[in-house]
Amino acid sequence: MTVRGMDGHDAVSGSGTAGSDAAGRRTADDPVTTEGGAGGGATRALILDAALASFRERGYDRTTMRGIAQSAHVSLGNAYYYFDSKEVLVQEFYATIQEGHRRRAAEALQHAAFADRLRGVLHAGIDEMAPYHAFAGSFIKTAILPSSPASPFSGESTAAREAAIGLFREVVEDSAGGISEALARDLPELLWLAYLGITLFWVGDRSPDQIRTRRLVDTTTRLISRLLPLSRLPGLRSVTADIHALLVEMRQPTPQATQATPRRGSRAR
Repeated sequence: MTVRGMDGHDAVSGSGTAGSDAAGRRTADDPVTTEGGAGGGATRALILDAALASFRERGYDRTTMRGIAQSAHVSLGNAYYYFDSKEVLVQEFYATIQEGHRRRAAEALQHAAFADRLRGVLHAGIDEMAPYHAFAGSFIKTAILPSSPASPFSGESTAAREAAIGLFREVVEDSAGGISEALARDLPELLWLAYLGITLFWVGDRSPDQIRTRRLVDTTTRLISRLLPLSRLPGLRSVTADIHALLVEMRQPTPQATQATPRRGSRAR
């Protein structure tokens, strides 16, 4: 019998074996092995590497769990044992990008000036994403949907989102930039939102080596660095309070739309 995997492709043929669930995925009772006797951590890494390579070479839409399993030289059941779906692999992709971003940003965080720290961290992010530019356009079509688990604002992306905001928090802390205490509270999240905007621009940037995005980073850094000291002026403190209120509102969960039930016997006009 052929059943379907979570990505909508044929998953397993046959009647199934002990230790596998109805979808053909491995369960805790089904030993997970790979050629050469590699352990679970090695198997997980193989699958993730194959997924990242597929995202880069084929794009998000054309990547399937079956293709990932074949590239990793593991069974489809093994792939599903570690990763329930392609969407879960996306979160692993986010985590990998975030770890690389942090490593590249370490040097920039050694600077004292806020502008140098921010500029270096933004450029480090672009450097880390560079190998994936070719498939970013197809991926963003999924990530931009509010209901998508791949959205940076989704519940599934909480860990990656908090890690990214945490990196920008390090940009703000210990920097010599004359940032008001009230603004410093919200600035890391604001910088992350600005970084998302830069990333969206980068996705569509077809200039050589995305040089236009590099210029945008430099211009954005200069603009933000010049505006921050103004937050200390008495006349602009209310603006800082408004920004905080706006962020609080944005963090609230979106209410689910409800559809009114037509009354019995009523007619549509």
